Amino acid sequence: MQQTFDADLFRHSMDVQVRFNDIDVLGHVNNNVYLQFFDLGKYDYFRQTVGVDLGDNRPAAVVVNINCDFMAPTFIEEPLAVRTAIAAIGEKSLTMVQQVYNRATGQIKCQGTTVMASFDFATGRSTPVPAETREAFSQYEGREF
Repeated sequence: MQQTFDADLFRHSMDVQVRFNDIDVLGHVNNNVYLQFFDLGKYDYFRQTVGVDLGDNRPAAVVVNINCDFMAPTFIEEPLAVRTAIAAIGEKSLTMVQQVYNRATGQIKCQGTTVMASFDFATGRSTPVPAETREAFSQYEGREF
């Protein structure tokens, strides 16, 4: 298991809700549900930083790798949120870090990293991360990429 990301790294957080069908036979959130929480966080992060909306017909990013460390079980009535931050941006890809945590206690339930490639759906090819996207992330994060 990797070191826990410092909460100060994250400028973005959004609440997520555990649903009944997210629970497994042991009474806690099934491990694959956390990736859905990560997806919600990524979408909200992109919406807030670069204005991406579902159905946009412009270059976007696609997931090429996800890693997740599970740290504590989550139960149905826990108040959860997902934190999201950009850790690094390369020529054609970016790395995001995320945590799912209990809003009341601060306990981290899981954390992960996602590598996404900038992608043009019209051509079916990876593309350089647009300069305006890089700048929007830098502005939001308060640091240069």
